[in-house]
Amino acid sequence: MPARMDAGAAIEVQGLTKRYGSHVAVDGVSLTVDRSEVFGILGPNGAGKTTTLEMIEGLREPDAGDVTVLGHSVWPDPRSIQALIGVQLQTTSLFDMLTARELLVLFARFYLRADADERAESSLAQVGLESKGADYAKNLSGGQQQRLAIALALVHDPEIVFLDEPTTGLDPQARRNLWDVIRSINQEHGKTVVLTTHYLEEAEELCDRVAIMDEARIVALDTPAGLIEALDADARVSYTDSGGDHAVYVRDVQATVLEVLERARASGETVQNLSVKGADLEDVFLSLTGREYRE
Repeated sequence: MPARMDAGAAIEVQGLTKRYGSHVAVDGVSLTVDRSEVFGILGPNGAGKTTTLEMIEGLREPDAGDVTVLGHSVWPDPRSIQALIGVQLQTTSLFDMLTARELLVLFARFYLRADADERAESSLAQVGLESKGADYAKNLSGGQQQRLAIALALVHDPEIVFLDEPTTGLDPQARRNLWDVIRSINQEHGKTVVLTTHYLEEAEELCDRVAIMDEARIVALDTPAGLIEALDADARVSYTDSGGDHAVYVRDVQATVLEVLERARASGETVQNLSVKGADLEDVFLSLTGREYRE
């Protein structure tokens, strides 16, 4: 019998590790995903997000660590969870001569769904593609193709949906439209959603909790608000003077700005590029790693 886990948890990961020769792609990652939450794995390209996701999904075998999904140990037999999860990969290759509806019916039948036609229609509706069912996938826009990829992940009615950088390459409007789809999957259809992203704003907007990855490790995990609150600052004040570039995190913005200007006046220096920005996940990343975040 598979090992059971906390009834409130959808996923439990302990000490997950993946190496390629001397390169450590994922280094001892541990996390828990609660049922019905949107859980984000945020980090720059190369941080280990996709490799972590693929090991949880049963697509890439870890070198060490344990993964439990909905009460089932994923390794060494990942087939035990395949019908329970839906996966949208970073890159989806589809049959050019099948319509969106035909693809969905095909995928539903892969999962032995007797109601394949009905599941295809409901999946199209879930992602707002009802009017595109008769269109070939290759003729859909980039945003519509991403919606179709998500529909394919939903067609067998899984309990957990994995989305690997679902909005990469989309224009701002298409990205925000897809955010609405992801919210609907979680809030209206009750799915647990696990997504990777390198967009800070996306993580703040969508995720109940966020694991920040950098250089193969999780460096922080909390709600977006909790991560920001841990900075113990309301804003970042940045400026340049003869001593170089400065950035300070403060509670009292007005007092800090006045102090900077008064000190410059007293010393005869010139302050340039003075700016004030509310604290966000970019500041969390900078505080944790000492580096500016690069999406």
